[in-house]
Amino acid sequence: MEENTLLNPTPVTYVEDNIRHLSDMEHVRTRPGMYIGRLGDGSQMEDGIYVLLKEIIDNCIDEFKMGAGKRIDIRVEEDLRVSVRDYGRGIPLGKLVEAVSVLNTGGKYDTKAFQKSVGLNGVGAKAVNALSVQFIVRSVRDGQMREATFARGNLVNDRTDSTTEENGTYIFFEPDNTLFLNYRFRTEFIESMLKNYTYLNAGLSIYYNGQRIVSRNGLVDLLNDNMTAAGLYPIVHLKAEDIEIAFTHSPQYGEEYYSFVNGQHTTQGGTHQSAFKEHIARTIKEFYGKNTEFQDIRNGLVAAIAINVIEPTFESQTKIKLGSLSMAPEKDSEGQPYPLSGISVNKFVGDFIKENVDNFLHKHPEVAEVMHQHILESEKERKAIAGVAKIARERAKKANLHNRKLRDCRIHLNDPKASNKKDEEDRRSDSAIFITEGDSASGSITKSRDVNTQAVFSLRGKPLNTYGLTKKVVYENEEFNLLQAALNIEDGLDGLRYNKVIVATDADVDGMHIRLLMITFFLQFFPELIKKGHVYILQTPLFRVRNRKKGAYETIYCYSEEERLAAIEKLSPNPEITRFKGLGEISPDEFKHFIGESIRLEQVNLKRTDAVGDLLSFYMGKNTMERQNFIIENLVVEEDLTDHAEV
Repeated sequence: MEENTLLNPTPVTYVEDNIRHLSDMEHVRTRPGMYIGRLGDGSQMEDGIYVLLKEIIDNCIDEFKMGAGKRIDIRVEEDLRVSVRDYGRGIPLGKLVEAVSVLNTGGKYDTKAFQKSVGLNGVGAKAVNALSVQFIVRSVRDGQMREATFARGNLVNDRTDSTTEENGTYIFFEPDNTLFLNYRFRTEFIESMLKNYTYLNAGLSIYYNGQRIVSRNGLVDLLNDNMTAAGLYPIVHLKAEDIEIAFTHSPQYGEEYYSFVNGQHTTQGGTHQSAFKEHIARTIKEFYGKNTEFQDIRNGLVAAIAINVIEPTFESQTKIKLGSLSMAPEKDSEGQPYPLSGISVNKFVGDFIKENVDNFLHKHPEVAEVMHQHILESEKERKAIAGVAKIARERAKKANLHNRKLRDCRIHLNDPKASNKKDEEDRRSDSAIFITEGDSASGSITKSRDVNTQAVFSLRGKPLNTYGLTKKVVYENEEFNLLQAALNIEDGLDGLRYNKVIVATDADVDGMHIRLLMITFFLQFFPELIKKGHVYILQTPLFRVRNRKKGAYETIYCYSEEERLAAIEKLSPNPEITRFKGLGEISPDEFKHFIGESIRLEQVNLKRTDAVGDLLSFYMGKNTMERQNFIIENLVVEEDLTDHAEV
């Protein structure tokens, strides 16, 4: 009977009352992922609150690109509320309310008013409005001002008055904390976003909480601000109408790219970035006239490309990957042909690189010589490990990864077989792999994880210290070889299978050492993995504090001594305190709390001031007296807390 019930469930009633119509604002609030991707709490750059901010700033940038307004003022209050003021043309007053509350309404459908714009879908400001507990829009045009106030997308006030303010648009918003739980804006993420805008818009000044952000050298400034190793030759900077590139080689392994379309940072690349990679390698190869492999030419390449496309097509509303194949559609809304119609992105980028990079190398033989020597050194090292690499690849294929080292998930970041449905796209962006040590820890995570989006890779003991070693060790060391295969990063990040690579170790000395060894490995051989924000450290609680109330336990998990003391005060008298000594001691049922919606991740970041070579030499090189003195001077003796705990 039970089996019958499962196979033939009772039909659910489906009548007219089940059919609902949602207003535009209700739809955004009901399905926010369709408009801004993930929600999050602001601890990660891709979290929704930064998408909200970006959508508003994009509109200001479009004004600047149309020659209206060279300044943008941005203020963030208490890390919670944001105001953005541009000095452009201002939203037409008669359509102000509709422009921020009715989907598919906006001036960017008229290509005469907005050409080569980022925001083409009439969604951005409306999504911000709907997902904010308070949203204020004010437009000033020629001495007249109209201001509208909304609460969660509902209009609550609308007024018009005369004013002496400069033309432009002001928007204030406070994200809804019932959707973005415990959110906070982080200054470092905002500053990075704003710098990207200024790199691509010469003459634009952005004032962030009164601090001026400006760029005078475009993509050259971008590379200088992001490179963590000195270039082997001065950055090559070439530009023309609708395209700008900058590049150099560094002594680091791998490739590093920054790509933009109409001022939008396409963090996942797209057709323009693929075209750049192909044509820069081909042009350099043809310049030297030798049968050089593309991978040797691109090894150590650090580059940026920015192009302008009319009516670009992106692969998602968050616009992080360009899907357009053409520079422009055939005709505009009035049936007039575009100048760039019929030209593919690949051809446009390729023609520019072929002519300009080839000319540059002929005119600068000193740069060409340094580049050539670097390519020859890359070729020499690749050939030296070719045999080992081939054997290692075969070994990785034969190894039963799913049983031995890797418990895979069902949905990956770059899975060509995956559906293109929006919910699966969002889940691919949440795809993660936990790198953990020991059977008990990996077992707990494996039993607790979301099998759709979370994979587990088990280390056997402490990994090798790779500082000072060549890439040969990646293939000779079984664990590194299998990890590289699991991540699918041998040929760069284009095939990366997981959006987050999470190092999950015990919060003790041995666990910290394993973290350091894994970060060293990534910095040494795959620095772009860290620079692109894919590497994280899993934060797990040190304590569980609980007290029985009304027949059940009230439990608080604490990640620090301060949190433990606060929990004791809240749950007094006589709470039960457990000190977690390792991941393996946490039951799978409890682990679900720590790797689910409330997961705490610390992103591993690199700044311009982080000279990778010097960092690795100091922390992972020979045991120098300098490092010994540093450890002694910075040693913190932690109180033995086991006396307070009942394990």
